[in-house]
Amino acid sequence: MNAPFDTTAAHRTARVARRTAETDIEVVLDVDGAGHTQLATGIGFLDHMLDQVGRHAMLDLEVRAKGDLHVDAHHTVEDAGIAIGDALRQALGDKRGIRRYGHACVPLDEALSRAVIDLSGRPGLTFHVPFTRALVGGFDVDLVHEFFQGFANHAMATLHLDNLRGDNAHHQAETVFKAFARALRVACERDPRAGAAVPSTKGSL
Repeated sequence: MNAPFDTTAAHRTARVARRTAETDIEVVLDVDGAGHTQLATGIGFLDHMLDQVGRHAMLDLEVRAKGDLHVDAHHTVEDAGIAIGDALRQALGDKRGIRRYGHACVPLDEALSRAVIDLSGRPGLTFHVPFTRALVGGFDVDLVHEFFQGFANHAMATLHLDNLRGDNAHHQAETVFKAFARALRVACERDPRAGAAVPSTKGSL
């Protein structure tokens, strides 16, 4: 029999600092937050997308980054995904009592994207997003994949992202991030029927 669901459980939080020769990134994450964000990555479009993640996943999320933007945005975007993935993994701990799986479809005007996530302990990304142009403003849309690859690898999550339709590349990207956030919110939720059980027949994730 599962242990009773603890409605007074403490917030699941983590703080991560990632420093390399290319980037200096700090992330503070509260899984049980209210969707508040403080974002300063030096990349306006990335800040916009991360704001969607915080708001729609109901995470309190702080990301501060200094990267080699004189080269390009690649290292900063990838390492932001890595650091956020590390923070989520640490905040969830042994993952007792979570739902584990989440999925969501999100529209924005003509665009529609789907995200499915399993906080499985096995990293993997399947990414099908046929962007209609290479840049949104000055942001290289190839970096959307790099962000989610870094996240999946370090959150130890299986993640499927599909843009089902869309003509506007900004809308395509935004629906992907919003769908991801909504799916993540469900997967991280405490399941009152699970109690303190780990959602796996193996007994660990």
